[in-house]
Amino acid sequence: MHYVTFVLFGLTFTWFMVTANSSRRVLAVTVAGILVSTMLIAPPLAEAQGGLVQAIQAVLNVINGMLKNALTAINTVRTAMNALYQNFVWPLQLINQARAQVTQMINQYRALMASILNMNLSSATLPTPQSLETMMRDHRVNNFNSLGQSFGNTYGAIPTSVDASQADRDMSDMDDALTLDSLKTLKASDNATDLELQAANSIENSATQAAPGSAPFMTASAVASSIRSQALTQKMLAAELRQEAAHIAHQNGFRKRGATFTTQFRTLMMNLLQHN
Repeated sequence: MHYVTFVLFGLTFTWFMVTANSSRRVLAVTVAGILVSTMLIAPPLAEAQGGLVQAIQAVLNVINGMLKNALTAINTVRTAMNALYQNFVWPLQLINQARAQVTQMINQYRALMASILNMNLSSATLPTPQSLETMMRDHRVNNFNSLGQSFGNTYGAIPTSVDASQADRDMSDMDDALTLDSLKTLKASDNATDLELQAANSIENSATQAAPGSAPFMTASAVASSIRSQALTQKMLAAELRQEAAHIAHQNGFRKRGATFTTQFRTLMMNLLQHN
């Protein structure tokens, strides 16, 4: 029974030594093995001789023999794997070179692009238009009601039925509605663009400290951000197409009104001729 216990201990100890991935763990396993072997399951040789020194020497012989060779082989393989990764898979020199290039591009272009995006283009000079222009450029999406009020103060309200025909009132209302729709879409796009720029800066900053093997994940993040940016562009193009369609409809509305006036004038002239 003592021999079986000692064999089990030897196999367990060997397994722990082989799977140890650091010198600190190897030292801990060695000390634990010595303590267990001397206090609980002293090997048969030590039992026969009745000496603690012989038990310790037996364990050390195992460690210095088979386990030492196994650990040496493991370290050799591990060193070869590290050299393979550092020299061929993820060359450290090229990684540092790429990080330095990203940092150089950030220092060279980020401030310039930020100055262009943050350029003050406000041009209104009167108080009411200035208020509307400021609200149009504030990149906020929680003040659409205030935008409508400021727009009405600047361009005026829809004429009453006494002051304008129903056709003129309808076209004015539709023109104002599409204009406000485009302005609201523009404000929402500006707000989303700010978030996209923050995401782009975060990706750039991460690229300067990226760990080897993380490039696919950063590429996926960049592609996702690019898709969102393209969606924003499509949203603005759709707003422009709606505005252009409304402009065409407005021009066609004048033609329809002209045809209506012609018909009314012809009817009026025929009635006058009949009276004569």
